[in-house]
Amino acid sequence: MTSLVLGIESSCDDTAAAVVASDRRILSSVVADQSRLHAAFGGVVPEIAARAHTEKLDHAVEAALAEAGVALAEIDAIAVTAGPGLIGGVLSGVMLARGLATGTGVPLVGVNHLAGHALTPRLTDDLAFPYLMLLVSGGHCQFLIVNGPDDFARLGGTIDDAPGEAFDKTARALGLPQPGGPHVEREAAQGDPKRFDFPRPLLGRPGCDMSFSGLKTALMRERDRIVAEKSGLTRQDRADLCAGFQAAVAEVLAQKAARAIDAYLATSPSAPAIAVAGGVAANGAIRAALETVSRDKGVAFTAPPLPLCTDNAAMIAWAGIELLAIGHPGMDPLVARPRWPLDDSRPAILGSGKKGAKA
Repeated sequence: MTSLVLGIESSCDDTAAAVVASDRRILSSVVADQSRLHAAFGGVVPEIAARAHTEKLDHAVEAALAEAGVALAEIDAIAVTAGPGLIGGVLSGVMLARGLATGTGVPLVGVNHLAGHALTPRLTDDLAFPYLMLLVSGGHCQFLIVNGPDDFARLGGTIDDAPGEAFDKTARALGLPQPGGPHVEREAAQGDPKRFDFPRPLLGRPGCDMSFSGLKTALMRERDRIVAEKSGLTRQDRADLCAGFQAAVAEVLAQKAARAIDAYLATSPSAPAIAVAGGVAANGAIRAALETVSRDKGVAFTAPPLPLCTDNAAMIAWAGIELLAIGHPGMDPLVARPRWPLDDSRPAILGSGKKGAKA
């Protein structure tokens, strides 16, 4: 029997609600963007984000139900992001979900935000377990073997800035608007990626861990050098800086992906596949580099549509469906968690970035 799950997502700066059916139909997906509220500050301000979630969450839920053409009484379960993320936003979503679940008497499932991303290829492509997942976004960057809805093995991750955060800081350093990723990519299309010899951090170190903070710092030093010599940056200087930075990020991700694929293949998966999700997955150069590595390794490559790569509530609803299907007990009591590693067998990746605490 098909069930309907209401998903709620508020881990950072997108207020989202969605209704998803257990037969993989996305009946609605509503995302209220907060970028205008944070534009003047050059990044997400947690207090502003939390207040905006409180104001918008109930409206997002109403819009999602209306778009799906269902009443709240027809919802069979509620899934909500319970972490990791900016604690004020996560708490706003959790409190709303608890109230709705109490009022309707339906099951409530707390979902790890990263698990929502990691399980999205199951929603969009019915990808079989186990598969390799690269989460690459503003606040997170991890290679995971996804063995089941609640079974993740982390092969490596960023030890400092995530790629999306590095893109945003690069854009800010070069006077480009936020969010920085699309603007850096647009400038890079007009630049020379070989003009600057930017570092490829940690490529000489074994394993799948990554670092992007030093790369960002190297770009800023080149910017300062050019400004000192010319009393400013030309449009071509900026384009070349963006192109060199983007090429370095793409190469690091591709080479680390090759190592992650080798480790994944060593587990002898029956249908080898790698999936990528997160806002940075929209970058054409990075996606092309990952597709090339996947093809060379003989592994299928998949990436969900962009609206499902970035933060959304459909992925949270689907993760809830997957967890309920295996008899997951949920969280009692359901609490908001700023940190929540997917792989409890390994220590959490320390550090906190613009998009929230890393897991």
